[in-house]
Amino acid sequence: MTVLPQRRLGADGPLVGAVGLGTMALSGIYGEVDDDDSVRLVHRAIDEGVTLFDTSDSYGQGHNEQLLGRALTGRRDQIVLASKFGIQREGLGRPDRVRAALEASLRRLGTDHLDVYYMHRFDPTTPIEDSMGALGELVAEGKIRHVGLSEISAARLRDAHAVHPVAVVQQEYSLFTREPEVDLLPTMRELGVGLVAYSPLGRGFLGGTFRSVADIAADDPRRSRYPRYSEQNLERNLALARAIFDIAEARHIPPAVLALAWVLSRGDDVVPIPGTRRVQNLMSNISAAAVELDGVTLADLERVAPRGAAVGERYDEAMSRRIERGEET
Repeated sequence: MTVLPQRRLGADGPLVGAVGLGTMALSGIYGEVDDDDSVRLVHRAIDEGVTLFDTSDSYGQGHNEQLLGRALTGRRDQIVLASKFGIQREGLGRPDRVRAALEASLRRLGTDHLDVYYMHRFDPTTPIEDSMGALGELVAEGKIRHVGLSEISAARLRDAHAVHPVAVVQQEYSLFTREPEVDLLPTMRELGVGLVAYSPLGRGFLGGTFRSVADIAADDPRRSRYPRYSEQNLERNLALARAIFDIAEARHIPPAVLALAWVLSRGDDVVPIPGTRRVQNLMSNISAAAVELDGVTLADLERVAPRGAAVGERYDEAMSRRIERGEET
């Protein structure tokens, strides 16, 4: 069994293993997967010391929570369980709908509480004070241990935190996506909020598998879903990835391990949640917690992958607009 070092998510957030597991891929987002295999993967992760498991009511339209609930039967008390609500459409931040979403997630997960409950996206039709007030009530009732926000601006985080303490923010963060460093991460640290980094492998770019356009199937859903995989951006982003791979290979570190070790190097309040469907990748991801990057390696990565090096937006125009300005789509 791997002994993962522990990290505290923010000043008052949960204590978790340094590398968590994002479970979205276990619901067919990136290709078919067998539920029995997924249950075995979750069990192996727990056996190896992973404690933070991340899901959402939107992953597979509830399938992911049901699957995770099945996998956690008899092992719920060994892990820190996080789920999310409110990505599907506007109005889901209303207090009555926040409560209804939580109750549905608890049923699917087969538990009486969540350790972290995130607002998956800001609801532009509901004042943040109303949504946070509802979440605070659920904390008082013991149904939530900690409140989290996902894809939130620094200004909205301040507004939300003023209503009820936010323990954790989940944000995309990797060598390909360093925007949180500008305003959000400094604000989080000022407020004592921990960072859970999703897509820490740049949505696959940094895993080491893709080295040319030919390595990515024409029907890969990322090609149509994410502008960084679009025809006009793909080759430039692959070139950036290859430059990072060169640094990894010169140090005899797998590319994914280097990328995760970089995220871990950003502070003890940062925990990546890479997703995978394969035990081999799970073990590789976990091993990053034992890798300490020296100053020369960090400087080399800064040289080849400074903030803004990846080309293309993270999401399509409609989703980007909603994330950045809270507009309706």
